[in-house]
Amino acid sequence: MPFITAGDPSTETTAAVLKGLRDAGVDLIELGFPYSDPIADGPVIQASYTRALNAGITVEAIFDMMQSLREAQLPPTLAMVSFAIIFRYGTEKFVTRAAEAGFSGLIVPDLPADEAQDVSAITHALGLDLVQLIAPTTTEARTQEILDASRGFVYCVSVAGTTGVRKELPPELIEQLKRLRKSTALPLAVGFGISGPDQVAALEGVADGVIVGSAIVRIMAESATPAAASAAVRDFSKTMMSAVAVVKPSVRG
Repeated sequence: MPFITAGDPSTETTAAVLKGLRDAGVDLIELGFPYSDPIADGPVIQASYTRALNAGITVEAIFDMMQSLREAQLPPTLAMVSFAIIFRYGTEKFVTRAAEAGFSGLIVPDLPADEAQDVSAITHALGLDLVQLIAPTTTEARTQEILDASRGFVYCVSVAGTTGVRKELPPELIEQLKRLRKSTALPLAVGFGISGPDQVAALEGVADGVIVGSAIVRIMAESATPAAASAAVRDFSKTMMSAVAVVKPSVRG
């Protein structure tokens, strides 16, 4: 499940990369809505948000771009978006536009599960999944609460920190995933710090998917044209996918 930033450096590049990811055969795509005060993003993704905002990206421009791709047969695409953006836009209006534009769900990192009832009800009514996050520091009682509120898949944060490329995954992650597997039938997707095929292969049998962000965002930043970015991200994604056969999470298409 690759992550890319919408509008970095342009919606033209974003659309080209989305099609490249489709051609690579990825299972899901996470599309980040740029925000000036990101919650858990490291320097690579923060910089991409700044570039997109400086270029004039807006929520409406992201929706318009996605709607223009409705016939492109993209994999299920989820919006990674701060609740501050949703709240300012209007919760029901945002979710409605997201559904119209072709999103399959939302990931809202700053919306706790026990405060997500309204958003959850609206997304459910419109056929979208509201994906919840679980961190290594999440207590056992709160973990069950989050699992009960989760739809689509569970976003398993691998480290207690921000996003970014890391050389290796924490050893306690495997045990965390094994515990979660006993508590939910939902697919488990691991994010934060995944940047190479070896890390993907290490999760075989304990995770259903991996989320790769900073490594892809960096590739896009180093590409001179939309076509070059699309090709480079497509080829990188194929390399990551070749590491292991990943089970497709059950997010709606």
